[in-house]
Amino acid sequence: MSSPLTFRRTRIAPTPSGYLHLGNAWSFKLTAGLARRTGAKILLRIDDLDRERVEEPYVQDIFDTLHFLDIPWDEGPRARADFERTWSQLRRMDLYRRSLEELRQQGVLFACACSRTQIARESAGGEYPGTCRDKGLSLDMPDVSWRVRTDIGKELTMQQLDAPVFKGLLDRSVKDFVVRKKDGYPAYQLTSLVDDLHFGVDLIVRGRDLWSSTLAQLYLADLLPGGTAFTNAIFHHHALFTNADGSKLSKSAGAASIQFLRREGKTPAGIFGMMGQIQ
Repeated sequence: MSSPLTFRRTRIAPTPSGYLHLGNAWSFKLTAGLARRTGAKILLRIDDLDRERVEEPYVQDIFDTLHFLDIPWDEGPRARADFERTWSQLRRMDLYRRSLEELRQQGVLFACACSRTQIARESAGGEYPGTCRDKGLSLDMPDVSWRVRTDIGKELTMQQLDAPVFKGLLDRSVKDFVVRKKDGYPAYQLTSLVDDLHFGVDLIVRGRDLWSSTLAQLYLADLLPGGTAFTNAIFHHHALFTNADGSKLSKSAGAASIQFLRREGKTPAGIFGMMGQIQ
């Protein structure tokens, strides 16, 4: 009989760009259950580098929701002040800059001046059309993003928790993905990877909507020193909660928040019961 899988660390990684909804709570609950099953510690990591959308009430809502639903975590900030003082991604900017410089020295980056509107207009499926790939724009120009010049034919390997090992190609939706945004802040694909490496996360639980992001991060991990710790990690991509029309629950689209349900008198048991009905 094979021994059960055990892990050192997993994480809960919300973004404070709106009030948390049922889909977030479901992901947190699933992560906590898998952590219990595998002996992993849970790190609370709050992804707060989307500076235009992050607001203090949304940060506070993360702590309020976790406490209300009795979702445990072992490491990370215990309150908003602790987060802002010690755990914000702003405190890890040097780590991100070092990784960006490593990629720059390898010559795998190119500068892109395209706007999202322009990309959407030129590519029906949202795939980056390669507009700036061979323009030779300087990475030091103002108002440019930095993209990785990806090899779309490179095979990637993903270790999965309850599924066979995946071998496949980078999704075209993340072709030449962004690692530094026009505002100068590092982009999600880079910060999520660097954080997982920094904190030693070896079990990554996320929604199926982030499948292509996982592939992008695996691609990126192959380029960075120490990246094998990420490529050796185990992934679990869970099903998503959806609206009645099948669309993804979204904070920006006004999905019913846990905060709203709490104010309406819903108990944690009642909220988890709602999840069971939707599932």
